[in-house]
Amino acid sequence: MPTALTGTQYEISAGDYTAVVTELGAGLRALHHRGTPLLAGYEPNQLPPGGAGQLLLPWPNRVDRGRYSFGGSQLQLDLSEPAAGNAIHGLTRWATWVAVAHDPDRVMLYQPLRGHVGYPFCLDIEAEYRLDPETGLRVDIIARNSGHAPAPYGTGSHPYLTAGTPLIDDCELTVPAARWLPIGDRGIPSGPAEDVGGTRYDFRDGRRLADVRLDHPLTGLDRGADGRAWVRLAGPERGVRLWAGEGYPWLQVFTGDPLGAPHRRRALAVEPMTCPPNAFVTGTDLLILQPGETVRHAWGVDVSPAAS
Repeated sequence: MPTALTGTQYEISAGDYTAVVTELGAGLRALHHRGTPLLAGYEPNQLPPGGAGQLLLPWPNRVDRGRYSFGGSQLQLDLSEPAAGNAIHGLTRWATWVAVAHDPDRVMLYQPLRGHVGYPFCLDIEAEYRLDPETGLRVDIIARNSGHAPAPYGTGSHPYLTAGTPLIDDCELTVPAARWLPIGDRGIPSGPAEDVGGTRYDFRDGRRLADVRLDHPLTGLDRGADGRAWVRLAGPERGVRLWAGEGYPWLQVFTGDPLGAPHRRRALAVEPMTCPPNAFVTGTDLLILQPGETVRHAWGVDVSPAAS
C-alpha cells in the first residue's frame, strides 16, 4: 500500500472526542467532538496547509535572516521562508517522528534532534497527545538537552480553531491578552509590546472578527487559578476553546488572510508560543537548556461550555 504524505496515522479517542496525529512532524491532523471538527483538518495525503496542526521546534515563528549569536558563535539557519528571508517554525515539522506509545486515548511520538546547520545542539523531544472524555485534548511537549553544551530553545504549536462557520467573520473571539507586539511586513517584531487598550488588538471582552486582519503575537495573558489562559472562538451555534499552560506567555493569532482561497479566513490559528518571533536574536523569553535539563509545556482544546 502506498505511503501517505503525512505517514502513519495515529487515531485516538475518548468519550465524544476523536483525534488523528501524523508520523510527519507529530502533527495534529484532526480533532472532532461528536463528529464535528474543532480544528481545521486536512487529508492524510495532503501536506498541512498553512502549517495546520504542526509543532514548532526548537523555535516558533521567525528568526530574522536566520542569523543569531549564541555562546560566542555566529550561527546561520537555513532560510525556510525564502520570500521573506527568514528561518521559520523550527526544524522538526517536516521530520519523521517515531511512535513510542499508542493507546486508545493517547499517543506519544519521539524525535531525536541532532546537530543541524545553524543549530549545533542535541535535543530529545517527545510530543504526547491525550484525550479525556470530559476535558478534551491535552498536548504535552517535552524537550531534554541530550548534548554537551547549553542550547537555545522555544516551542509552539499551530492549530486552527473552527466554530462551524464558513468564515471566521461570523465568529466572536475572546483572548485574555493585555499587550500586543508590533510586527513588520516580514513578520519580525518592529518594537516592544504595547497595551491593547483602545486598539484593534483588544479581545479581552470578546469581539466579532468581521474585517479584522491579524497575524500578531499577544501577551500579558490573564490566567485562571489553574494557571491556564483560555481563548474562545464562538460561532452562532457552537464554540471551541484553547488553553495555554503557564509556560506559554505568548499567543500568535492569525486570521489566515494571506492563505490560498480554499483556506483563507476559514479558521483561526491560535498558536501558543514559549517566546515571541525572533527570540533567538532578541533573547526575549528564550529558554536556555543546560545539558541534561528537561522542560515540559502543555496546551489543549475542548468544546466551549456554551456549545456542549
